[in-house]
Amino acid sequence: AAAEPGAAPGGGSVPVLFCFSVFARPSSVPHGSGYELLIQKFLSLYGDQIDMHRKFVVQLFAEEWSQYIDLPKGFVVNERCKVRLVPLQIQITTLGNLTPSSTVFFCCDMQERFRLAIKYFGDIISVGQRLLQGARLLGIPVIVTEQYPKGLGSTVQEIDLTGAKLVLPKTKFSMVLPEVEAALAEIPGVRSIVLFGVETHVCIQQTALELIGRGLEVHIVADATSSRSMMDRMFALERLARTGIIVTTSEAILLQLVADKEHPKFKEIQNLIKASAPESGLLSKV
Repeated sequence: AAAEPGAAPGGGSVPVLFCFSVFARPSSVPHGSGYELLIQKFLSLYGDQIDMHRKFVVQLFAEEWSQYIDLPKGFVVNERCKVRLVPLQIQITTLGNLTPSSTVFFCCDMQERFRLAIKYFGDIISVGQRLLQGARLLGIPVIVTEQYPKGLGSTVQEIDLTGAKLVLPKTKFSMVLPEVEAALAEIPGVRSIVLFGVETHVCIQQTALELIGRGLEVHIVADATSSRSMMDRMFALERLARTGIIVTTSEAILLQLVADKEHPKFKEIQNLIKASAPESGLLSKV
């Protein structure tokens, strides 16, 4: 489009009105911004209102038609304009495909003081250790948190944290700390988070909801996740599954990540899962 008064030819920022639902907020974007930058701006303005599991279309207000039209292919902002984000009625099906290059493992609060309080803690420790061994074999980054370690102790000795990308203390229940967000931003192409630890209805649930709110796909490992109360655990997993989070098992995760008997690490992963994961009281409480 030709430059008009108020435009910013050749650089600077351009005023844009961002409309979503009943909201309309004036802001600006750098001259020459395209679709991706517009989407980022919508997320920064309306992130808490946008359901990331919906499909959207961006539309531009066209003066010649006096109405909104779908954003033209190759569109860039070079003059003052009005855009809106329109949710489509169809839901995106979460397929849950996993590849090592786009996956990060989150190990949540597997600490010493929880040993006697959390149901079947010994079982989830052994499964968590398998998962971390698998992550090391496949080169998958691991982020570990510890809830108030001064009072609740460090991660249990049975869990080997060798090679973990981050081991962070926290007081917030969710693992989504500023340091974690910064670490995820440094890993190109992250799409999927494999999440396990304690407690299912508190730190696991709050972490999972924050992650899907940021557009990531979350896989919760049912045989490596527990609570003090099986009722709390059961209803948390039910609630999370209804939001599009994938509730799965350690063996399913590891075999999905190798995907082929010819994978160079298949034999080593096979050795990890040769003995089935413990069929503890967690089984009937998913």
